[in-house]
Amino acid sequence: MKRKLAAAIVIAGMMVSVSACGGDDGKDTGKNAGPDSFKGQTLTVWTMDGSAPPQWSKDVQAAFEKKTGAKLKFEIQKWDGIQQKITTALSESNPPDVLEVGNTQTPAYAATGGLAELSDLKQEIGTDWTPSVSQSSVYDGKQYAAPWYFANRVVIYNKKIWAKAGIKDTPKTRDEFFKDLDTIGKKTDAEPLYMPGQNWYFFDGLTIGQGADLVKKDGDKYVSNLGDPKVAAAMEIYKKYASYSKAPKDKDEATPQQAQVFAKGKTGAFIGMGWEAGTAVQANKAIEKDLGYFTIPGATADKPEGVFLGGSNLAVAQGSKKQALAKEFLKIALSDQYEGELAKLNGVIPNKQSLETNLKGNAVAEAAAPGASAGGTTPLIPAWAAVENTPNPIKSYMTSVLNGKSPADAAKQVEAEINKRLAQQN
Repeated sequence: MKRKLAAAIVIAGMMVSVSACGGDDGKDTGKNAGPDSFKGQTLTVWTMDGSAPPQWSKDVQAAFEKKTGAKLKFEIQKWDGIQQKITTALSESNPPDVLEVGNTQTPAYAATGGLAELSDLKQEIGTDWTPSVSQSSVYDGKQYAAPWYFANRVVIYNKKIWAKAGIKDTPKTRDEFFKDLDTIGKKTDAEPLYMPGQNWYFFDGLTIGQGADLVKKDGDKYVSNLGDPKVAAAMEIYKKYASYSKAPKDKDEATPQQAQVFAKGKTGAFIGMGWEAGTAVQANKAIEKDLGYFTIPGATADKPEGVFLGGSNLAVAQGSKKQALAKEFLKIALSDQYEGELAKLNGVIPNKQSLETNLKGNAVAEAAAPGASAGGTTPLIPAWAAVENTPNPIKSYMTSVLNGKSPADAAKQVEAEINKRLAQQN
């Protein structure tokens, strides 16, 4: 999954690994291993830069060592080359014991046989995991990871511009949102919404909201489903949003960085990750007082818009000699106490809706949380990553529609390329 990251708010691409410490002789793969059998062992946890707050790591370590008698060692990993590093580690005889992997990357690691099945852990501690965040930890019908934390897009708006337009409340439905954007366009000189033509992950959220699948099975392989009328309906919604914007039709949200455009104070709103508000403030400190946030509204007030959920899962390496101890770590790290603490400290969406109370007081997180239950991901198949490689054919499809082609005709232009990429790893 390709995502922009910021240390201030942890999001979807962060990866944490738990690695066996060299030199340990203890083995605990037996299902009946008891606490005493863990003494003298060390479980090493790789955390990505900015992933696990120091206080969280300290608290989890203390709880783990008290419960198991084993040692827990955290090591910070750099982003550059992490996917290859994990792939290599999983193929070696002494792999990390537990790994945090990006949620959309989990199927690829599971497909190689590198991850241990965790169905027993799911039954023990995960029966109330939010389904939308848990789905990415399942591959081929089996549980190969556990959901850890997530983030999604919200509407970030300029309260000063909205007040100037006479808008008193934030919208609760998509039509109300469009009406507000109309009002901003008529009553102010601001651009109502900044929406570039290739904000692909927002479009993916819209397809999720329409119940659409971007791929379908054709025999024993996956092929494009971009021509599905449900996908077309999502693209028509996107086109409506883009009609309120002067942004380029052939660029994404990073070209130019949409938060920096918003920071100029001449845009009513944009749809982005919470950390992008910080980017706007860095560009223009004066805009901080005018920032507001709300959940992307759906067709009806009782259900938010579908959103792409970026985040991380925790998995156990199939080749680990410490699987029982690794599961003890997961039971502690994913417990209500420490899952809730992580949500509070980092402002990320936890794996249970009941723990979202920990987000109270964090305006961005409070706006993001309602969308999680209606969220989803890109197709959870190993071959999907190739589809998103540059140039992303779905971005080309989006630009074609915005330039006047019908969704059906635009889909026909790129489906051969999508199918070619899907076939690369089948």
